[in-house]
Amino acid sequence: MKLLAVIDMQNDFIDGALGTPEAVSIVPAVAKKIQEFRDKGYDIVFTRDTHSDDYLSTMEGKKLPVVHCVKGTHGWEISDKLDTQGCTIINKPTFGSYDLAEYAASDPRIDEIAIIGLCTDICVISNAMLIKAKLPELKITVYADCCAGVTPQSHNNALNAMKMCHIDIV
Repeated sequence: MKLLAVIDMQNDFIDGALGTPEAVSIVPAVAKKIQEFRDKGYDIVFTRDTHSDDYLSTMEGKKLPVVHCVKGTHGWEISDKLDTQGCTIINKPTFGSYDLAEYAASDPRIDEIAIIGLCTDICVISNAMLIKAKLPELKITVYADCCAGVTPQSHNNALNAMKMCHIDIV
């Protein structure tokens, strides 16, 4: 059985505080991929970058001093163009989520995880690598056309790095 992980498709990463034209452009492809997995009866899990009001005092906030994805704000919410109904949502305080890797490991029927979302070069790669470390024999596929990075170059660099770590890029 496949699992689809939709990484941080939140307003602040699409067209908000850290939005990019590339992020805006993948939303229709992400919505289509979610529907494709839903139609096949596969599980879908969303991650949601989740910060508090003291974000700027955190290590991440000191290195990336742009307030974003503060819990309860519009920017924190997953885009309303994406259907989250019936899906698991995992809040995560930083780039990668141990909880996502644990979720994938908790169901022995899962034999492949597909990953899509934002940002390829930060949160997508972090989550892919955590899952690979937790489940080295699990097939992991990243759909490049359903991901966007901070820049097109860093998106491509992340895809190449994941490919070198035996993550399939399609």
